[in-house]
Amino acid sequence: MQRALDEARQALKEGEIPIGAVVVCKDRIIARAHNLTETLCDVTAHAEMQAITAAANQLGGKYLTDCTLYVTVEPCTMCAGAIGWAQIPRIVYGTADEKRGFHEYAPHALHPKATVTGGVLEEECKQLMQDFFQKKR
Repeated sequence: MQRALDEARQALKEGEIPIGAVVVCKDRIIARAHNLTETLCDVTAHAEMQAITAAANQLGGKYLTDCTLYVTVEPCTMCAGAIGWAQIPRIVYGTADEKRGFHEYAPHALHPKATVTGGVLEEECKQLMQDFFQKKR
């Protein structure tokens, strides 16, 4: 999760919403990404989407069945759908997203056998988001 936080901090430096994601396969980071929605002018360029694409390219296939996704904020419904289609079996996130998180709106979007762990480095992840939005207001 520390590497995902590093990505989130990079997003912050680039003026993006500070969310970072890392995909780990067999104890090795194979993809890392952060939000690029402003940079790419693309609403789908979330950290998770970028990391899934990079991981699939690294492995040479669309299914990430031996991987774990670490992300600083609970995935949205769009990202949860992509995570489900990629068949990622383990998702670890930092802080919940009560307004847009998948638990509220799409609790069945992930693969049925996927395990989800929330609250990992929660305070650091939450503080990064709160600081970003406070400065925006």
